[in-house]
Amino acid sequence: MKAKLMKRDKTVFVAIDYQEKIIKAMKDADEIEDRAAKLIKGAKILDVPVLVTQQYTKGLGETTDKIKEALGDFEPVEKKTFGAMKTPEFRNHFASFARMTGADTVVLFGIEAHVCVMQTALEMIDAGYRVFIPVDCISSRRELDKRAAVQRMRHAGAIVCTYESVLFELLKGADEPGFKEISELVK
Repeated sequence: MKAKLMKRDKTVFVAIDYQEKIIKAMKDADEIEDRAAKLIKGAKILDVPVLVTQQYTKGLGETTDKIKEALGDFEPVEKKTFGAMKTPEFRNHFASFARMTGADTVVLFGIEAHVCVMQTALEMIDAGYRVFIPVDCISSRRELDKRAAVQRMRHAGAIVCTYESVLFELLKGADEPGFKEISELVK
């Protein structure tokens, strides 16, 4: 299979469940949240859209302040299913967006890696999308769960990467608009 680089105009980011009450239980929570916020800020610099989910907001709280700040104005999709594609509102919103833009690539990150992130990744792969997983922006309560999820997603066809590799791949080169901002962001 020939490697295919991501393209800005064919990519959408999906941030899964970075919520107040659950993030505290994640391994390396502060680092995961910091890197996810940088990834989202980079998406904004590169003009790549970011869709956001919240799992059972009443019980798990709102999206964290740090992620909210990175996102700016956003409208999260409420879900109670683990895989986001099983929530009709998300599936329909995502599908209509993909049709309008021609997006075929998803950068998927969030918590928990072995539940909502993995199930969403598998659903998106089954639906024909290329899925990139920046592993430094996903987490689970236990490291073993995260490792097993990454292994399963990779085996199913997801491309495992890091948030910096995503941003620089979408950027393409040092002479592109946004290079200075992205370089400063990842320092």
